[in-house]
Amino acid sequence: MQIEDYIDHTILKPTARPSDIEKLCKEAIEHKFKAVCVNGCYTKFAKEQLKDSGVNLAVVIGFPLGAMSTDAKVFEARESVANGADEIDMVINIGWLKSGRTTLVGQEIAKIKNAIGQKVLKVIIETCYLTRDEKKKACELAVNAGADFVKTSTGFGTGGATYEDVKLMKEVVGDNTRIKASGGIKNRAAALKYISLGVSRIGTSSGITIASTK
Repeated sequence: MQIEDYIDHTILKPTARPSDIEKLCKEAIEHKFKAVCVNGCYTKFAKEQLKDSGVNLAVVIGFPLGAMSTDAKVFEARESVANGADEIDMVINIGWLKSGRTTLVGQEIAKIKNAIGQKVLKVIIETCYLTRDEKKKACELAVNAGADFVKTSTGFGTGGATYEDVKLMKEVVGDNTRIKASGGIKNRAAALKYISLGVSRIGTSSGITIASTK
């Protein structure tokens, strides 16, 4: 197993500058990470930096709150793919989920998946705000809508990934949908633990530390 194959090397902070994105991409190429993950304004720029490298470009949409309209998310997803995104990390409408408007949540995920076609869709359910039953429901909705991944967290909520949440998510999605753990994963031991629990991707700004520690 190459741990680098699991890493989404990430910068999503609001103060990120072009120089930060350039550095991120260079590091990802050097360490052969699976992907970089950036905000939408840097899609074209990051794609240029990653040209012919084999490193995927993941772009967040509806980020970090998930509270804009479905049409806005669909537009953002289409634009990101048109500008070079290989993968889309979307945030669900958390308020809809928590108020029982689950049909709308599922429809939104399906619309975004339809908009991006064969590109990879990761659905961020923001576990820190959800009850156990809501976490299970969110995973079910993502699977049924055709998502490629369910993802724990934005990294901007009140908490990030936990082993307990990943175990629960794995119980729900099984082998139908992959899992991305993100938020607070800063060392190799934690990354390996998540991988042992069935995680296929790890979103982190500490990719170099994780990859370099033996």
